[in-house]
This record gives sequence, structure tokens and C-alpha cells, in this order.
Amino acid sequence: MKKIIYSLLIVGGLLSTSCNKEYLDTIPTDQVSAASAVATTGNALSLLNGIHRSLYIRKGSQGKVGVGSLYINIDCMGEDQIVHREQWFNRVYKWTNGRIATDFYTEYPWRFYYEIIANANIIINGIDGAEGPQDEKAAIKSQALVYRAWGHYQIVQIYGGRYKRGGGNTQLGIPIKLNNVDLNLSRSSVEDVYAQINSDLDAAIAGLNGYTRTNKSHLNASVAKGLKARVALTQGDWSTAATMAADARTGYSLMSQATYANGFRLESESNPEFMWASQLIADQTDKWGNFGAYMSRNFSSSAIRGNPRSINSLLYDKITATDVRKGLWDPTGQHLNLPPGVSLLSSHSRWPYTSQKFIAVDNGDSRVDVPHMRAAEMYLIEAEALARNGQDALAAQVLYTLAVSRDSAYTLSTNTGDDLVDEIMIQRRVELWGEGFRFYDLKRLNVDLDRRGANHVAALANNNLLIPANDIRWEWLIPQGEIDANPNMVQNPI
Repeated sequence: MKKIIYSLLIVGGLLSTSCNKEYLDTIPTDQVSAASAVATTGNALSLLNGIHRSLYIRKGSQGKVGVGSLYINIDCMGEDQIVHREQWFNRVYKWTNGRIATDFYTEYPWRFYYEIIANANIIINGIDGAEGPQDEKAAIKSQALVYRAWGHYQIVQIYGGRYKRGGGNTQLGIPIKLNNVDLNLSRSSVEDVYAQINSDLDAAIAGLNGYTRTNKSHLNASVAKGLKARVALTQGDWSTAATMAADARTGYSLMSQATYANGFRLESESNPEFMWASQLIADQTDKWGNFGAYMSRNFSSSAIRGNPRSINSLLYDKITATDVRKGLWDPTGQHLNLPPGVSLLSSHSRWPYTSQKFIAVDNGDSRVDVPHMRAAEMYLIEAEALARNGQDALAAQVLYTLAVSRDSAYTLSTNTGDDLVDEIMIQRRVELWGEGFRFYDLKRLNVDLDRRGANHVAALANNNLLIPANDIRWEWLIPQGEIDANPNMVQNPI
């Protein structure tokens, strides 16, 4: 019996597969179960809601609680998030997990995102024949297309080669999973993977035109366009990235400085800047595994009390004193400026530069809405794309709109060329800290990881303070279970 890594969220519940022939095979033994999941639009919506919920439910240990765990992994592999002790996500911080094919953290992203894809495929390939209104079928199918695109995009950035702007991109990517029937899939080229991602997103954007979602945990056209902007930025398609980012943020406004200073909490629905977030409710929370159980400042878990998250001291020093974001980290670690009603226990460690960006409900409730997309990111994508495309004046104006909302003393940048790009990237690092972007940014830009001269401790980082952009470790090994089960799978260089 092969190792099974997927479960299908049939009608909002969990139905495990058994005895499949290969790692990517996600067909239930009872084919009627998948068919019944899309027999009606009501059933299909239940399955879609199951996918939404899977973004924050546990799939094993505490380090496998939805996509929030993966955001932490990705940021720990950058230079901007500091780990203080020999525990909790330390292998990703050390860059050792991605080169161990059997490692817990190496396997989880592959499992998580392909499970999302498998469930999306049930909807995409079956809902056209469902009973129900056509507009409902289109909205449900289009959201599933966004999830399939998102899943492939996340996986290829981790396990595939870097997308090279203007290149042939024949380097190995990942298997493209478009149904749950084809077995033993080979790895497609990076170019082909991105072509499929864009095809799904284009179809989703068209299908979601005019659709109004019930809340921000669901997907709409703005989220699809925002993801299209991300993908285009990764590909170096500056024109598409800028256009899509501007379109995506239409109808959203940047939060006030007072709201920002209060920290990210359970307020994504009312916050005008949030475009997409997982909203945790009390009876669906995983107290010890939530995103907030590791990233909030005030929850009383051993992870937070003993290993609070800090910002790179060199990056912190680049934040102006008048910037509201400066207050989201405390260089003393004493946190004497916590928002009203927020408190720390005496057992909370006080490390320098620790974050108070994410605030849990209280010391005993770890819930924080998991941020997936904000309008601020769209401004940053547009500004970066315009600057890299030589449109400095337009880029500076877009950057100004974001930066002045955070720092009332900010003035329109007079930088041009590489200097303007560098300024935008600093703003991006500060704005998106802790939200799961930094490793992807370094990889897409072919930039060295450089932790030197900051508050990193070499011993805790396994002396990995400088990792060149051409290091093979930027491509994680394919999980061993996939290699063992799929004769057509090719491993990355070891």
C-alpha cells in the first residue's frame, strides 16, 4: 500500500483515499462520492467551502495547520524574520529541510497544495453537468480555477526552477494536475506550468465578472486579478503585472494609520484593505496550531513565549521614525507600546526587535485572520513593475500613495532606475513582513540570501547567513513518497 498524502473534501467533509497507485492519484475508491459532490450546485458549494476551510485546518501536527504554516516557512527562509531558539520551524530557518526528501517540512507544501488542486479538479471537471443555475455554476467553477492556479503557482516556486524573464524556461517545473484520473505524471517545464496557471486565471477572471462573494474568505474577480498580477511579476511581465494589480485593488482602500497601529487581528472583513483572508471562528479554531499561535505577540503558547518573531535589525533601521509601521516592532523587546487592551504575561520572552504586527484575541485565544492578499501588495506590485519597465514617474506616484498612507511625512520619491526599485523593495519587505513572500521574492529576482550584519545568530541559522542565488538549495527536493510511487518523477539535483 503506497503512502497516501491527499484527502478529498467531499461535500465539505473529509473523505480519505486508500490504496492508490501513485502519489498524485487522488481518486476516491468510490467514484460516486466525487460525482455526488458536484451533482448539484449546493453540493459543489459545500465542496468549495471545504476548500476555503482547508486553508486553516490541521493536517497532522501543529506545523501542518493550513497555509499559515507555509507562510511562516517561506518567511523563515528569508533574511527578514529572526528565529531566537532551537525550536519551531528551525529546519526551514537553517535551510536544511528542503534538501531532505523525507523531511516533514519538505513534504507538507507538496501535499497541501496538490490536495487543494485535487479538490478543485472535482469541481472544474464535474460542475458543468450539475443541477442548478448557470451563474452559480460559473462562480463556483471559477473559484475552483483560482485555487488550481494558486496551487500550481505555489508549488512551482518551491520545487521548480526559477522563471527566467525572456528565457525559454525549459527547466523542470512540476506535474500539471488537471484531473484526478491521469496517473504517474511527469514534471512539465516551468514555461508550461506558468502557461497553465495563466490559462486558469484568465478563465476565472472572466467567470467571476459580476460575481459578489459572501465574505473575504471566498474568492472574486479582484482576487483572481491580484493572483494574475503576482504571477506576471514572477515572470517579469511588467505590463501585465502593473495593469492587473491596478485593476485588482479597485474598490479597496488602504487602512488608516490608527487601524494599522492596532495590529492585524480578526478584522479582515471590516478592514477596507484586505482582499482575501481566512477568517477563523471560535468553533473552528486550532488553538495551538493557528497562524496566530506562532505569529501573534500576545498568545500564551510555548512557541510565542519562548521564540517570539523578530524583524531583521538592518531592515528595521530603514523604517523612518514617522512611519506607523515602525511601531509594529520593538527594538527593546519590552513592548511598552502595545495597543490598548493587549497584554503580555511575565513568561513571554522579551527579545529585541520582536513583532507586534499580529495580535491574537487574547492570551488564551490564538485566532488571527490569516492574510492572503491586501491592496497594499497590489500597489507594491504595480510600483515595482512600472519601475522595472522604466516608467519611473508613474512608479514613484504609485509608491507615494502607499507610503504616505503609512508615513504622513513621506514625500514623493525623486529616485530613478535601480535606486527607485531598491526603495520599492524596502517598502515591500517592511509592508509584507510575516505574510509569506520573502523567499519567493529572493528566488524570482535571483538575489542572494544575505543575513550578515543583522541580529541573526549564526549558530541557530546553521551558519547559513549567505546563500548565493545559484545554490541548488533554492529548489527543494521532490518528496520521497512521490519519487517512490511515480516512476516518471525526476528528482532535483542533490
